Amino acid sequence: MREVNLGIAAATPRGLIVPNIKGAQRMLLSELAVAISSLADVARTGKTSPADQAGGTITITNIGVFGVDTGTPILHSGEAAILAFGAIRRTPWVVGEGVDERIEPRWTTQLALSFDHRVMDGQQGSELLAHVASVLNEPGLAVL
Repeated sequence: MREVNLGIAAATPRGLIVPNIKGAQRMLLSELAVAISSLADVARTGKTSPADQAGGTITITNIGVFGVDTGTPILHSGEAAILAFGAIRRTPWVVGEGVDERIEPRWTTQLALSFDHRVMDGQQGSELLAHVASVLNEPGLAVL
């Protein structure tokens, strides 16, 4: 697997910056959580170094924190992809089929993925988006 430097978009008093976690593919989910928290804390203090913002391969951005459901995330120069998470909302969801069909409230979010077609094709991008959605639906998959 190639090196994944996971960018985390962080809103700061000075504006949006995107520090990244070097070698994210080697980390456990718990280690990523600690690294993300640490990056955000440093970003809020305005002390993120240029090196921590360079060399990203994919960015995750949470536009939902601003109450936005979806959008078109724009790639940072040199990155392969950016994944945006929309607001998490309780919405009516149709489940079951035929006579068992019913509407249930569910927590939902919208995802948006932009990617560089010189790095990955549409099938790979769609598979990545489907994989993220399946992990969100079944979080236990993240540990496999």
